[in-house]
This record gives sequence, structure tokens and C-alpha cells, in this order.
Amino acid sequence: MLNIVVNGYFGQMGQVISNLIKTQDNMHLVAGIDKNAKSYKCGIDLYENISDFKGECNIIIDFSNPSALDELLEYAIANNTALVIGTTAYEEKEFSKLEEAAKKIPIFYSANMSLGINLLLSLVAKAAAVLGEEFDIEIIEKHHNKKIDAPSGTAYMIANKINEEFDNNKVYTFGRHTKTNKRSTNEIGIHAIRGGTIVGEHSVIFAGLDETIEIEHSATSKNVFAKGALEAAKFIVTKDNGLYNMNDLIK
Repeated sequence: MLNIVVNGYFGQMGQVISNLIKTQDNMHLVAGIDKNAKSYKCGIDLYENISDFKGECNIIIDFSNPSALDELLEYAIANNTALVIGTTAYEEKEFSKLEEAAKKIPIFYSANMSLGINLLLSLVAKAAAVLGEEFDIEIIEKHHNKKIDAPSGTAYMIANKINEEFDNNKVYTFGRHTKTNKRSTNEIGIHAIRGGTIVGEHSVIFAGLDETIEIEHSATSKNVFAKGALEAAKFIVTKDNGLYNMNDLIK
């Protein structure tokens, strides 16, 4: 039985994950952590901070905010608890902290838990390798109007995966409304759209001479990400210390 704590319980992903856990025979939702814990009452124990939780759990699933990372890592290391992290908007300093903490506990991190997105990553890498410098590359991502970070963590994942095929020599251009110069050949354009209830759409355009190739993925429900997070939880709880991602899960 996996005893799970969800950090970011009242967030959109926290709610979907928590509801899905309740349908699983081999999982138990022990508690929820959220800064708004005192504002609500529900059928489980709620805490404002992970440090307030004194119970026992095998794993913490975190879909919260980058500002929560330090306390989360401190608690997990002190209690030898595995982590599944899907929080986005991390910067280099946060990733460095993950790498350091992963020397002491098993951590699974992915900006997107969807199997389909991770297949897309393989496809765009192959396309970039085959098409090379002859094609301009643009990434367009669309999300709901409540998403606070832009571009999405997944858009960065896609751009980074493509850039690996060019020895990381490409530069990222975010939007073009202030640009007055011609597009350079070493760019990857990244564009964000926010509106309505769009769950998540990512499109990668390879535009060449007289032909265009477009690879895209659309999520119609947050359940695809929640399912991936629970699969990651089952995967990481038996692993040795280290930093894991979706590539490790789908091998």
C-alpha cells in the first residue's frame, strides 16, 4: 500500500490526483498540504506546511509552486521519503537543488507526466536530427487562463530536447512583437497562449523551403497527467536514491 501526501492539494492538479488516488486499491491518500488549508474542510487531514505533517507516508506528490521546494526537500530528506514532482517554472537553481537532494532520496521529476508528450519528445528529436539547419523551428503552447507560468515547462522540455540535436547551440526567442530584424537560423521560437479551459496543447513546427512539418499533442483532460503521476509514484518508491524522469519510467 502506498501512503501518499499531495502537496498543492487545492490546486487543479492536486484535486485531480487526489480524486484519482481514492479510486486506487493499492493507494491511500494520507493528507493534503496547501497554503489554503485553513480555509476548507474535507474528509482528509489538511496542513498548511509539509513540516506540520507528523504522520507516515511512502511518497509525496508535489504539484505546487517553486517557492515550496526548499521545505519539501528538507522534509523528504529528514524523513527518507520519495518524491514525485510535477511543479513547473523551476529555474536552474531549483534544478541544482533537486540534483543535490537526489543523492539522499529518490526523486522523480517531470514537467509533463503524459506518455503522449514524452513520445512527442522522441519524435521532435528525430525530426530535428533529420531536417537539420534547413528548417526553422517554432513551438506554440496553449493553456487555460489560470496557468501562471509562461512558457510552459513542457515547451521548455521540447525546446531543450530539440536543442540537444544541435549541441545546444540554438537560442530561444520568446515571442516576436518587439522584433524588427529578420529571423536568424539559430533560433527556436517559443510562443504562449492563455485562454479559457484549454488543458494543454503543444505544437512544434518545422518550416522549410516549400514544405512544413507539424508535430502536435493535445490533452483533453488533466487525468492524463494524474495517471502519469501515479505511475511515477509506483515506479519511484522502489528505486535507489537518484533523479529520475519519464524516460526512466517508459524504458
